[in-house]
Amino acid sequence: MTSNDMQQDDPRRSEAAEAGAAQAQTEANAQNGSATAEAQPDALAAMTAERDALKDRALRTLAEMENLRRRTEREVADARTYAVTNFARDMLTVADNVRRALDSVPAEARASAEGALKGLIEGIELTERDLGKTLERHGVKAVEPEGQRFDPNRHQAMFEVPNPDVPAGTVVQVMQSGYVIGDRVLRPALVGVAKGGPKAGAADQA
Repeated sequence: MTSNDMQQDDPRRSEAAEAGAAQAQTEANAQNGSATAEAQPDALAAMTAERDALKDRALRTLAEMENLRRRTEREVADARTYAVTNFARDMLTVADNVRRALDSVPAEARASAEGALKGLIEGIELTERDLGKTLERHGVKAVEPEGQRFDPNRHQAMFEVPNPDVPAGTVVQVMQSGYVIGDRVLRPALVGVAKGGPKAGAADQA
């Protein structure tokens, strides 16, 4: 083969090589495109799962913050209402002593009292009223359960009284007044309870 023949064959070989390279590039691009298409759904699913996880975490955080806010408000309100509990309980002793002072004066002597004695009695009564109003301003209220049904959460039974005229379990005598502060019992009332009458349920139905 002469040098002229080799020169004539070279262009054909070059074209074949270029065609083969182009086909290989096309196949490579097709494979890359297929791999990219397969990877896109996986990436989208991962991003969606991450978004849902972040959204759930944000909602949980908001719910926890709301619960914390409500709990804090409730604790602050309780602190305001019950901050004076110990002091109020001590003041009940003063209220009891004032009441005992008044009860120690016979009704006849109180009715016929004059001068300094009358002024003293009226002063003690005024002190008792003012003390009761002061306690009420701080959420402390007296409980007078006479005639009500016995409630073990608010009353303490000291004795039973046979009384067929009222339903059994009715408070018929109060030995010592009870007190509540807010919704809590500060001191239960000491009471006497009826025994032997009709049952409270039957009396209510009648």
